[in-house]
Amino acid sequence: MFTNKETQQVPTTSFPIITADGWTSRTSDEIFNNKTVVVFSLPGAFTPTCSSSHLPRYDELAGKFSANGVDEIICISVNDTFVMNAWSKDQGTENISFIPDGNGDFTQEMGLLVDKKEIGFGKRSWRYSMLVKNGVIEKMFIEADLPGDPFEVSDADTMLAYINPAAVQTQAITIFSKPSCPYCKKAKELLTSKELQFEELTVGVDVTIDMFRAITNSDTVPQVFIDGKNIGGSENLAAYFS
Repeated sequence: MFTNKETQQVPTTSFPIITADGWTSRTSDEIFNNKTVVVFSLPGAFTPTCSSSHLPRYDELAGKFSANGVDEIICISVNDTFVMNAWSKDQGTENISFIPDGNGDFTQEMGLLVDKKEIGFGKRSWRYSMLVKNGVIEKMFIEADLPGDPFEVSDADTMLAYINPAAVQTQAITIFSKPSCPYCKKAKELLTSKELQFEELTVGVDVTIDMFRAITNSDTVPQVFIDGKNIGGSENLAAYFS
């Protein structure tokens, strides 16, 4: 079992980082003091769950975290700074700070350094997330100590629900659109203004025209679906929210 370190100070560590200007470092004090910080840690850059789910969702919800008092979102992994920089570039993230715990010092002090040599990874971090306020750990979500790579509680939605349950989006929204459609732009702007996340499917690119017609029973875009129900176009969407 892993030890929950809620109410304790985060470990004092310095993280070497390479930038365009050369070597620098960030310390625990610089990262955490006088700030509210969300941390999520994962087994490795470029690995499937980390790249497809864990990291992207924190990036997607960054605006909501910020609106609820979070100053910075940190991704920590036992990878070197070159790997973390390459992963950041590959993922195209804009709202996450990548912290390389290359030697595993921070993760070791957190009691979450695990041996994954059976899959050739060596020492890596167990998957977890935590909310840190002024250097003190307020809340931790540690994945269960089970075989493999469980991913049930350290996700972005669980953390956001802890910080502010009302901020969690409970609706699934999909919009079918075309790039040159002004009504599509209007519908997307309305959803964005309400801080709602949505999946956009471009007709002719993500779905064929025939598929679009079969799904929506329509020839016009946009078509907005909320929890599986076809709301309709931009005017219908405005009426829905009013």
